[in-house]
Amino acid sequence: MKKALVSSNLILFAIPAMIWGSTWYAITFQLGKVPPIYSVSYRFILAGVVFISYCLLRKISLKFSLKQHRWILTQALFLFGFNYLFTYYSEQYIASGLVAIIFSLVIFLNVLFGRIFLKTPIKKQVLIGASLGLVGTFLVFQPELAKVETGDQTGLGVLLCIAGVVMASLGNITSAYNQKQDLPVIPTTAIGMMYGGVFMFCLALLSGNPPSFDTSASYVISLVYLSIIGSIVAFTAYLTLIGRIGADRAAYALVVVPVIAILISIIFEDYKITLMPVLGIIILLAGNVFALRK
Repeated sequence: MKKALVSSNLILFAIPAMIWGSTWYAITFQLGKVPPIYSVSYRFILAGVVFISYCLLRKISLKFSLKQHRWILTQALFLFGFNYLFTYYSEQYIASGLVAIIFSLVIFLNVLFGRIFLKTPIKKQVLIGASLGLVGTFLVFQPELAKVETGDQTGLGVLLCIAGVVMASLGNITSAYNQKQDLPVIPTTAIGMMYGGVFMFCLALLSGNPPSFDTSASYVISLVYLSIIGSIVAFTAYLTLIGRIGADRAAYALVVVPVIAILISIIFEDYKITLMPVLGIIILLAGNVFALRK
């Protein structure tokens, strides 16, 4: 029984790691004609419709109390709303592989916010790992930031991405709390994605941007991929893992994501990597592994 549980946990690790390694690049096809806030809303409205339909077909209950809906909405705004809004905007200014590297810092934020909100202890090895992670991240971005000139928006891209990481981590912690309150992953994620998508759409309307859509094959295909594979499949596996082993250790699945994303960025975005970023990635990954090892 224990062996089967470990095997299933490994599968839950692998699914979001491999999928999210590619979604950073897929997001670049969402940028251009359509404002990012609308692309985020389309992604999660589509994911919500498909996921809720799945729940109805499988007769999975979608009934929750008003209090439970408030917590589902809170998780949705962090995880399926502002997290991706900041991420989409950041990819307008920096390569998708660099965004993935910054997002690996969510491991340490999960530990920090877990301590603040869930009272989970922080171990010394996590602090050491976090220090290595910060050093590694600085080395990765040092060549990029050194070239920043007046009017260059690389720094803005980094700040937007960091804001997205904070939102993602708060969403992870909210998910961990919700599961401790016995809220099931699949229906709460389905409803949460719909909440996130509808909220972003309303926010876009209030901002004064008229709705728009790109009918090109690249936009539509990437939208479907991000909605079904990148959202429903990946988040279901990842949030289930959070419920089993906690938000801090579940984030270990994200260690391999930057490696996959950087390789894709080098191949398809012509990202030129030098020795210092390579060293930074190694130090960052080492810090992640050290922080989460048993």
